[in-house]
Amino acid sequence: MKTTFGRRTRILAATTATAGLVLVAGCSSDGNGGSGTKTAAGGVEVVKAGQLTTCTHLPYPPFQSEIDGKVQGFDVSLIDLVADDLGVQQAIVDQPFENFKTGGSLNAGQCDLAAAGMTITDERKKNVDFSDPYFEATQAVLVDKKSGISSFAGLKGKKVGAQAQTTGEDYAKSKGLDPVSFESSDAVINGLRTGQVQAVVIDYPVVQGWLKDKANAAAFEVAEQINTGEQYGFTVKKGNTKLRQAINKAIADAKADGTYKKLYEQWIGPYDESAASASPSAS
Repeated sequence: MKTTFGRRTRILAATTATAGLVLVAGCSSDGNGGSGTKTAAGGVEVVKAGQLTTCTHLPYPPFQSEIDGKVQGFDVSLIDLVADDLGVQQAIVDQPFENFKTGGSLNAGQCDLAAAGMTITDERKKNVDFSDPYFEATQAVLVDKKSGISSFAGLKGKKVGAQAQTTGEDYAKSKGLDPVSFESSDAVINGLRTGQVQAVVIDYPVVQGWLKDKANAAAFEVAEQINTGEQYGFTVKKGNTKLRQAINKAIADAKADGTYKKLYEQWIGPYDESAASASPSAS
């Protein structure tokens, strides 16, 4: 999907290869969009009864994007495992990235957690609690094959794009670049495709999935991968220890029983052990 959704919040249906269609809960008499108990298995409290509400920002393939009218992706599949453990269903809320990066959506009770290919940083830890790392990420310099750019160093003096509020944008700025900001990953890549920028700095997994399309791979290439030591984590409201522990358990179980590897290969590509080698954080 090539459109962005601006600053609206949308409730979406989610699906994974293992869980089938997950329907978003409708309104009910308790005034909070759910009915019955708001305590899931393991004593985990949820903001809406019967569901685990996930905030994200679309599109961000292969982690989450709309495919055939349903939100799918690597993050979606992993959080469905958490929902299964808790005996509830996942519902997804599409919001601007900064809404939940700052903890605002979590604090306001709009969602239980955020899953958005989010890099764990000390600055973000001030506002939210992160799960254990579930993905090792690198940045990529994506260019038109005709550009003559062959490395990050070659971006000096060029018009470079990056997604706003991301570590890719931060990294480009830290190296003296003044990137053009785009709201979503799709918008960044479209900016390159249409010549608005000459190169983009973006998370490599996004590029990896995009280059699976032969037409894209014929015209564009990765000039350089940059290992910035980034790790992705899911976020919960500060102090929500029970949900954070439930997420950590689901990640650990998926790695132990082979589910993580299966989902990685489905959504991202050939499995690399380093992608799952991050050391767990303290519970």
